[in-house]
Amino acid sequence: MEIVALLLAVAGIGVGYGTNQVITKKKLGNAEEAAEKELKKARKEADKALAAAREEAAQLADQARKDENTRRKELKEIEQRLLDREEALDKKLDSIDKRTESLRKSEAEVEELKNEIREIRTKQQEKLEKIAKLSKTEAAEKLMQMTERDIRNDLTGLVNKLQNEARDLAEEKAGAIIVEAMERMASEVTAERTVTAVKLEDEEMKGRIIGKEGRNIQALQRATGVDIMVDDTPGMIILSSFDPVRREVARQALEMLMKDGRIHPGRIEEVVEKAQKNVAKDVMRAGEDAAREVGVIGIPREVLQLLGELKYRTSYGQNVLKHSTEMAHIAGIIAEEVGANVKTVKYAALVHDLGKALTHKMEGKHHHISGEMLRKYGAPEEVALAAEQHHDDVEATSVEALVVRVVDAISAARPGARNISAENFAERMKDLENVANGFKGIEKSYAISAGREVRVFVKPGQIDDLSAIKLARDIATKIESTMQYPGTIKVNVIRETRAIEFAK
Repeated sequence: MEIVALLLAVAGIGVGYGTNQVITKKKLGNAEEAAEKELKKARKEADKALAAAREEAAQLADQARKDENTRRKELKEIEQRLLDREEALDKKLDSIDKRTESLRKSEAEVEELKNEIREIRTKQQEKLEKIAKLSKTEAAEKLMQMTERDIRNDLTGLVNKLQNEARDLAEEKAGAIIVEAMERMASEVTAERTVTAVKLEDEEMKGRIIGKEGRNIQALQRATGVDIMVDDTPGMIILSSFDPVRREVARQALEMLMKDGRIHPGRIEEVVEKAQKNVAKDVMRAGEDAAREVGVIGIPREVLQLLGELKYRTSYGQNVLKHSTEMAHIAGIIAEEVGANVKTVKYAALVHDLGKALTHKMEGKHHHISGEMLRKYGAPEEVALAAEQHHDDVEATSVEALVVRVVDAISAARPGARNISAENFAERMKDLENVANGFKGIEKSYAISAGREVRVFVKPGQIDDLSAIKLARDIATKIESTMQYPGTIKVNVIRETRAIEFAK
């Protein structure tokens, strides 16, 4: 059984192997057949693709040939156009050459005509010179002289006419403006005076003020810096000082001491210190009130301090601070009329006499000191210039300065402004004229403008133009050395020359 089983197994293996071989061969045949089909199919597709590629290549070649033919045609057209343009340019160049040649001939003909005209003009000029017996230059000069003389006469008459009309209108307009300003600004006539004397209730007070061996009066003089004269005037104590503020301090201190009754060196120092504080407050308050009254703001504190000190300063009996505020009001009115800067004019008019608070401390004229102080404390330059130029010795460089100068004259010259008698005024005018008449070659002299100007007429035969300039300087120097006067005096030397001829 085992053998049979073994045989059956071997037979089964043989049958399986044979069957497997048959199946394998069958599969190989099928694969080869499929591969052959795929290969044929691939060959057909390759042939189709090749045919399509060949067809596309043929189409591209045909398109390239067409494009090339088109470009060649375009190039031929461009070449033809260039040839046509070149031919046209050649024709134009030929035409230009012909025209140039024609112009050359024309220029030659014109030059020949010019030469002929020059020759004709030269011959005519020579004939004219022979007839007139004048050369061309001489004739031109004579013609120019005649024309200039005629025009000068016409222009001189026109200028004189315009000047006269302008002067008449200006004087009329200026008069109207000044009168209107003076009418609108009417201040009191009586001017305030500086107090320099203290009245005593009884003569016994003099002894108490003097003190034992003069200790009290010495302490008072030392503390105030003021000279105190007790025995000169009965019932009065005279205070003497160039500084008006110190004089006011001494006055107040003396009045407080007499009212209190306790007079000794220690008490004197306390009272003087208190009086100094009171006066300092009064000074600052006076400056601030003046600025507020005229409507000027932004004034430096140092300038207000000096302005307030003018409350205790007078000029010919006229209180300087009241004079300044009056000027500021009038100056503002006039500035509006003439178109000047109102703020600058009012500011400058208010502080124009600032230097009078320092003339006892600094050398120089008060208006120069005013300009210096205003610049020092930071006031605007236009204000400093207008204040500095309010007298004639400094030339006015702005309308504002001229307004301040005019208003200063108005305020000082109005009736009652300054306490000066008619006799003193006439004497001063006479002294001015006598100073001028003391020089040689003087025909007449007149003091005008309230003594601010002296006009001197000289003999033209004895004084020439250069001598007139020297004479003006000499007269001004003599006035400065021999007379006392406020402000400045203008010396105007006039030399008149007349040429007279008779037509027969």
